[in-house]
Amino acid sequence: MLKVKTVSLFFLLSLLCKPFVNAQVVCCSPANEQFVANADDKNFRNEHDLAAFDQNKKLKGKMIRIATPDSDSASAYFLEPKKPGNKWLFVFHEWWGLNDHIKSEADMLFDDLKDVNVICLDLYDGNVAQNREQASDFMKSADEYRIRQIIRAAIDLAGYEAKISTIGWCFGGTWSMQASIMTGRQGKACVIYYGMPELVRASLIPLKADVMGIFAEKDQWINTEIVTQFSDLMDVLQKNLDLVVFPADHAFANPSGSNYEQSMAKEARAISTEFLKAKFEE
Repeated sequence: MLKVKTVSLFFLLSLLCKPFVNAQVVCCSPANEQFVANADDKNFRNEHDLAAFDQNKKLKGKMIRIATPDSDSASAYFLEPKKPGNKWLFVFHEWWGLNDHIKSEADMLFDDLKDVNVICLDLYDGNVAQNREQASDFMKSADEYRIRQIIRAAIDLAGYEAKISTIGWCFGGTWSMQASIMTGRQGKACVIYYGMPELVRASLIPLKADVMGIFAEKDQWINTEIVTQFSDLMDVLQKNLDLVVFPADHAFANPSGSNYEQSMAKEARAISTEFLKAKFEE
């Protein structure tokens, strides 16, 4: 594993008359569009294997419905600590949808973080893929406006004083970044696992959360050029970025995938968890 650098954060944008509050960005993100375009790439589809889940393992959370601003509602998997608090972690699923594997990931994060509300957002409104073809179709047909309505609903549920962090893998890594931009001043930390980072300068302006980008140097899609461009842009904007690049391939943290790297996945989990813990305490 190669830790590339840590970029110091200065509030360059303090010249603005007031901070962004629950900032929204434009409805169409080039980052999302670029990542979704990979669904038509046969090689990209074949890089992904449906994560296995131990059916004997009991999940700890519950499914809930949250009201969305478009007068609809959305589903989410929710874990709430016994002691109420204002710390929230938004978890974003891979292109498969909100399946039991992602719910179990949320369970582990909940156990590790102790006193944090953990909510997995269902960006596919109930659709869960059983094979690569379905996953490709669901990702391509997911409406970005609707996804932002779901994220907005989660921000509203957390409340105005909530400290919000985000984490996601692959397609969900892309949305972890976008959600942290949307949280504005409430954002504490953002973890991106090999998702498409935001590369539009203006779109990054509302971002207040510190970012940990976990990437793979053999990744053909979220490649070295993209990661370098993202790092350089964060540097120019003087945003906080911890960039960690593993000598692995895309989806190396998927435990049942052909690209799975157990030791690297374990290390990535450890450093991302410690990152989230530290940022929640600041």
